[in-house]
Amino acid sequence: MARFINPFTDFGFKKLFGTEENKDILISFLNAVLPDQQVVNLEYRQTEHLGLSEVDRKVVYDLFCENEKGEKFIIELQKAKQKYFKDRALYYTTFPIQEQAQKGEWNFRLLPIYFIAILDFVFEDESSKDEVKAQIKLVNVNNNRIFYDKLSFIFLQMPNFTKPLEQLETPEEKWFYLLRHLASLEEMPARLQEIAFKKIFKIAEVAQFSTNDRQAYEDSLKSYRDLKNSLDTSREEGREEGREEGREEGIEIGIEIGKQELSRIFVQNCLKNGLSIEQTAALSQLSVEAVLRIQSEMPS
Repeated sequence: MARFINPFTDFGFKKLFGTEENKDILISFLNAVLPDQQVVNLEYRQTEHLGLSEVDRKVVYDLFCENEKGEKFIIELQKAKQKYFKDRALYYTTFPIQEQAQKGEWNFRLLPIYFIAILDFVFEDESSKDEVKAQIKLVNVNNNRIFYDKLSFIFLQMPNFTKPLEQLETPEEKWFYLLRHLASLEEMPARLQEIAFKKIFKIAEVAQFSTNDRQAYEDSLKSYRDLKNSLDTSREEGREEGREEGREEGIEIGIEIGKQELSRIFVQNCLKNGLSIEQTAALSQLSVEAVLRIQSEMPS
């Protein structure tokens, strides 16, 4: 097993960011990602207020916080694509908006809300798919000026971050490197000597875990690997099917059949790994009926 935990696991994310004693780590991360918004203190809020579905909890690890000025932060780590990804992000920001409503006389003044998603994938959006950090606000499309600056979406696409250790310059880049490579490091690099990073390497060392924590982490790591293997296998088998059909019947037909086969294999892998019909439908972007049809074709 690796020396340090994988931050993209449920256990790893909560170990680093989700406990009161490690709140300073989360504050350091937010101040690096939001350099114009320096957080002094945070209060953890109940994520149940966000209305997360059972499907979301399979692929999303989330935190809901409020700073000393009352501004809201939704921080989530997402390890797999979901159907209507942008719609879901917008939907969850409506909860901290609505809870600011006041009874009686109220002038409708709202405090800022920040939705920050750490993604273990690149979401399919032509305007930002090549970026590491995609920052979204409401803008006037006629002049591209910000129309409303109190609602911010920050999508951190970790697969796009490829800077080597020796080229890291900003605190933000150091955080991106740490998230991307922590599980593969053997020791703390000299370039990551900030106080928050020193604490991370101290608490992230698997050998220092209690027996219960070690078992919890191994279970979390297995779930993470199972889902990643399912996704990787589905993509590769789907591409191979597409290539075979392309050689036999033409490139266009092969690509279309490959896409269909990719969906079929992905659904089968999800079901084999214990996901429900509804969860599989949401992840595969297929209807429940289509998932049931594929399930009926699987060998018993």
